[in-house]
Amino acid sequence: MAGHSQFKNIMHRKGRVDAVRSKLFGKLAREITVAAKLGLPDPAMNARLRAAIIAARAENVPKDNIERAIKKASGADAESYDEIRYEGYGPGGAALIVEAQTDNRNRTASDVRSAFTKSGGSLAETGAVSFMFDHVGLVEFDAKVADADTMLEAAIEAGADDVRSDENGHEVTCAQEAYGEVSKALEARFGEPRRTALVWKAQNTIEVDDETGEKLIRLVEVIEDQDDVQNVFVNFALSDALMEKLQG
Repeated sequence: MAGHSQFKNIMHRKGRVDAVRSKLFGKLAREITVAAKLGLPDPAMNARLRAAIIAARAENVPKDNIERAIKKASGADAESYDEIRYEGYGPGGAALIVEAQTDNRNRTASDVRSAFTKSGGSLAETGAVSFMFDHVGLVEFDAKVADADTMLEAAIEAGADDVRSDENGHEVTCAQEAYGEVSKALEARFGEPRRTALVWKAQNTIEVDDETGEKLIRLVEVIEDQDDVQNVFVNFALSDALMEKLQG
C-alpha cells in the first residue's frame, strides 16, 4: 500500500481507541447530512452518501443516528455547511490537505491555523500543495474477498485506474468522475467495501526520520481534533520501526 494509506490505517486504529465517541459520531453524522443534502437521500443513487454511511457503520454508529442524519438534510431547519479545503506544511516539509465542513468560516480558519502553528506547521495558500496530490475515488476491500488477479480484473472492467494489493487488502483508485460507477460495480461483485471515499492521494511520498514522523503524527492529531475538520491527507511515509511503535 502507498505511504498515505499506511499512515491513515494507523490513525484509524488510534482513533478507535483515543477519540471521544460523541465527537467522532458528530463528524460522521455531519458528512451524512451534507452528502444527503447535496444529492439524493438514497444511498443507492448517491455515491457520496453511500460512502458516508459505510464510514459510519465502520465506527459502529447506530442505525437510528444514520437515519436521523439523512432526514436532517431535508428538514426545514436543516443546517447549512460550507466545504473548505486548507493546505499547509508540517515539519520536514511534509504537505497536508485538510477538508472541513463549517457553518462559520472565520472560526474554522482560526482553529485550523492555530492547530498548524502550535504543532510546528504552517498554513499555505490554496493550491500551494494540492498539485502534489490527485483527487481520486478510493475503494478498499479486505484481502480475503479476492486474490490480487481477480481484484485487478474486476477493477479494470469497472473502469478503475489502479489497484494495489497486499496482505492488508486491496486499494482500488479511479477518476473522481467514475467513482460512483466503479464503487457500485465492485460492491455488486465483492460485497460492501471496508472503505469508499473521494480522497487526495499523494503522487509521491517523502520519507521522514522517526523524530520528524512523531511530530507529524502529533500535528495531524491536533488538526483532526478540531470540530469542523473532516479529513486530513498527507504525503509522508513513516519508517517501519515507527509504525510498529505506533501500532504497539
